[in-house]
Amino acid sequence: MTLDLKLFPVETTTLCFDKEEFMKPDFDVDVFVADCRRRVQLETLREDLHIYFRTLKNAMVELINKDYADFVNLSSNLVGMDKAISNLSVPLGQLKEEILSVQNAMDEAIEVVEKKMEERRQIGEKKALLQRLINIEKSVDKMELILKIGRTDTESEEVELTGQQIERVASEFNQLQYYVTQSKGLPLVEKIRPRIASITVTLQHSLEKSFRESLELGQPQILKQCLRTYATIDKMKDAEALFQQVVVKPFMEEIINEGFLQNHPQGLKGLFSKVLEFIPKHCQLIRQVTCASQSPKGEEVVRGYDFPVNSVWPEIASSLESRTPSIFAPGNPDTFHEKYLLAMDFVDKLERQCGTQASVRRLRSHPSFNTFMAKWSLPVYFQLRFQEIAGAFETALMSGFSKNTGNTRFQLMVSQVLSECLDLCWDDGIYLSPLCHRFWKLTHQLMSRYSVWIGDIYQQQIVLDKKETKETPEEKVDGQQMASQDTQTDPVTTAQIVYLVTDIDTLTNVTIPSLFTDHIQPKLAQFGCQDEPGLREAFNESNRLVSSRISDLSSYIVNEVCSLSSVHLKAAHDIPRLYRRTNREVPSKPSAYITNALKPIEMFMEEHKETLSESRRCNWVTAIFSSLTKGYFAVSSELLTSVKKMEDSLKRLKAQRKSFAGMQSSSGGMSDDDKIRLQLTLDVRFFGEQIESFGVNKTEIQMFIELSDLVESAIKVNS
Repeated sequence: MTLDLKLFPVETTTLCFDKEEFMKPDFDVDVFVADCRRRVQLETLREDLHIYFRTLKNAMVELINKDYADFVNLSSNLVGMDKAISNLSVPLGQLKEEILSVQNAMDEAIEVVEKKMEERRQIGEKKALLQRLINIEKSVDKMELILKIGRTDTESEEVELTGQQIERVASEFNQLQYYVTQSKGLPLVEKIRPRIASITVTLQHSLEKSFRESLELGQPQILKQCLRTYATIDKMKDAEALFQQVVVKPFMEEIINEGFLQNHPQGLKGLFSKVLEFIPKHCQLIRQVTCASQSPKGEEVVRGYDFPVNSVWPEIASSLESRTPSIFAPGNPDTFHEKYLLAMDFVDKLERQCGTQASVRRLRSHPSFNTFMAKWSLPVYFQLRFQEIAGAFETALMSGFSKNTGNTRFQLMVSQVLSECLDLCWDDGIYLSPLCHRFWKLTHQLMSRYSVWIGDIYQQQIVLDKKETKETPEEKVDGQQMASQDTQTDPVTTAQIVYLVTDIDTLTNVTIPSLFTDHIQPKLAQFGCQDEPGLREAFNESNRLVSSRISDLSSYIVNEVCSLSSVHLKAAHDIPRLYRRTNREVPSKPSAYITNALKPIEMFMEEHKETLSESRRCNWVTAIFSSLTKGYFAVSSELLTSVKKMEDSLKRLKAQRKSFAGMQSSSGGMSDDDKIRLQLTLDVRFFGEQIESFGVNKTEIQMFIELSDLVESAIKVNS
């Protein structure tokens, strides 16, 4: 009796193992314990096993109680069972022997049947093989009869087959090829191979003759039969090769050669034009019978052939490569560029003559097409252009701040050359679409090189010069300083920096953006670019790199001009000397130092009025006056503070002496200190008027507002 654990009562306690594990035939105690130990402690496992044991024990008691009568009668029911089993053993043994004898008889019968079936299969194979051999012999005899093989050579040469006969022979030959393939290695087949080879030669000779005659006489039906026959015997490539040898090659040998190339008035262009005439003139018949679009009245065509791709193009490519190798020479980049464009235009026109997109795809994937395209040494051509463009730009960089003598919008030669080099990269006389990525990279390299040059100018000619002016001679013994002095050039001038900033403005605001819009963008579209926004952003980033130093250069120019003007503003400290204890009249006009301070600015703007753009001029004037006003504010504040201190000191002295003798002026009762303040106020007002005269709104300069408030409030307080 088998215990069914599924009938056991379910305990409320959750066990750490599955009780079904004990019923598996491959149950292993060690594996069970190891598995449980990974999940729980051994104490927990022991407790769960005890719980499960009590569950099994209770289940067994319940089972015995449920079937108690069966358990009690179990021993009585087994009485006499041994005798019954013994009585059955003898007849069962006899039955076993009978079954074994029947099994042996059946095995022998099956073996005989299988042997007969194997013999029958072998006989069938031999019959099929024999039938194939008979068919081979019949086919050979039949084709030899049609082709009249076996007669004298004279008679064989005189045999002329009709298109239908050739087609019959081809069909029979195709079947023969199948039989021969199935019977490969048999003595009879090897013996008959010379006859098959003779049939093959005769058939191909007849096919070639019929093919040639149908082309020469313009017989489309016979030509179709020939092409179908070639397809039947799986020799389509032979037909295309024959057309190439018989029709294409003689024409190309006459046209594609150095003599024709040199003597034709149009040179390579004339040669390509002549070659393009071949397909319309000499392939009309062959295309009528093989191309549905060229077939008149929708007649049925022989499919599977592509003579323009497999016959015409390989001969053109091989002829150009072998008989006119000069067209591929990259030594002269201008000539190479012209010939490459002519060749690509020729290929485009030839593709249009293919007739279908599938034919164009076959042309582009043809091995000879890839070989032809590889003959054009585009990397060498680009290297020559790179040396030409980059070399010219590097030469211009070595010239430094050489003034541009041409009548262009650039002030420096290096900027003019950069603009020309950028244009050359995308000029129709230099640019080639397969090299788009290389010219794109060169464009960025040129802009990056220009920005590096500007950075070097700033660091070596401006920043380093400022440091050197602050250093002592002993400090200049440092190796880096000595190295910089060895390579030191003429010091840069403010005018040169102005020219540089002007050129940067022109490049980044006009030249470079228009280059992308007018030249690069159309060529990227032709190239099939899918990420134009990303490329535009990369281009703009290089453009921003060119202008990255413009704020530093502008600051240098502003500081240089301000340094010339700020010297004169210090003359404001002389105002007290002019009025204190001098009995001078009340001031009514501005001081001369204001005019002197503005002269450097006037001279600077006058010198560069033809160079600077209006926006750049306004930007610099505003920056100059902002910086100048800041210094003027410091001078004025210091002056007013000094005047105030002096005034307070005199008042204290007056209180002590009780006398006004030294405190009164001789002009209307205004004190010397008030005259000083008034003079400073007149100067500041005049300064503001001059700011306005330069086209700058003085209220836009925050420091001037503070300066004006400073002097005006000083007057009001002491009025």
